Amino acid sequence: MTRATSDIPPPVASGSMRIRREIRVEPQLAARRLDQVLAALIPELSRSRLQLWIESGQVRVDGVARRSRDKVWGGELIELDAPIEPVGDCLAQAIPLNPVFEDEQILVLDKPAGLVVHPAAGHRDGTLQNALLNHDPALANVPRAGIVHRLDKDTTGLLVVAKTLEAHRSLVEQLQARQVHREYRALVIGEVVAGGRIEAPVGRHPTQRTRMAVVANGRPAITRFRVLERFAGHSLLAVELETGRTHQIRVHMAHTQHPLVGDRAYGGRPRPPKGASAGLVEALQSFPRQALHALRLGLEHPTLGTAMSWEIPLPADLAGLLEQFRCETSA
Repeated sequence: MTRATSDIPPPVASGSMRIRREIRVEPQLAARRLDQVLAALIPELSRSRLQLWIESGQVRVDGVARRSRDKVWGGELIELDAPIEPVGDCLAQAIPLNPVFEDEQILVLDKPAGLVVHPAAGHRDGTLQNALLNHDPALANVPRAGIVHRLDKDTTGLLVVAKTLEAHRSLVEQLQARQVHREYRALVIGEVVAGGRIEAPVGRHPTQRTRMAVVANGRPAITRFRVLERFAGHSLLAVELETGRTHQIRVHMAHTQHPLVGDRAYGGRPRPPKGASAGLVEALQSFPRQALHALRLGLEHPTLGTAMSWEIPLPADLAGLLEQFRCETSA
């Protein structure tokens, strides 16, 4: 790939959350579109981000704002001066994290139940984003402190964070291309007969705006699942995502009449099986969250290009509930 000649060091975001570059267009890139040239010369930034900056006048060619489709002919000086998406008023907070893997590009975490990923109404602090800014202050220079996908507040398990702009671009592209492998464990209500594939669009619930639902005008969503164990009135599933819509697994399983245990929002009220012991009844009634855990994560390393994967055990609360079911079955 043709490299840029630059009068200043490689791209870093300043303390004011801006990225600045000066690039002289080389003759080999003559007669190509401006956005194509920038995408080739600054591969750590996505083409869509560069196009946005070009159209908003934050990219100049020989001092003049140009359009994405305008061509360059070699020798021009391209100047980029644009803001990185701010993290707003999100402050660093000393919240414990459980890293599974970390290098200069990515951080893989085991997220506990109860931890909100992004600040939002009702959760202005105490989030994963606050914790990340404390863990590595340089993450303030990466959109959303490097968070490229999310887990619901009470879902546990593996989540990857981008530590650089290059890693952020790569991970976002892998997610969009469905190249990130995510496998979950889900304990659902009902004895699921066989595995399958759910393809049903997910969008905002038409009347209950805090919930999602399968709706005709929703975004395409695909979930695959297989049965690992069956218990009285319940099933343990391995679930894989092809898409990553908000509450996707919870909505899709409820749509098939098999809501997740503990998921009060989507119909997972306790349903102890007939003849269940007092211990199992208590365990089901007191389980405080949706029984969902991100067990496995696989992706391509953003700079090394190597396939990487991680697996973590079930959290104690879900493992304990499953043990109650197994004891009941073997009794």
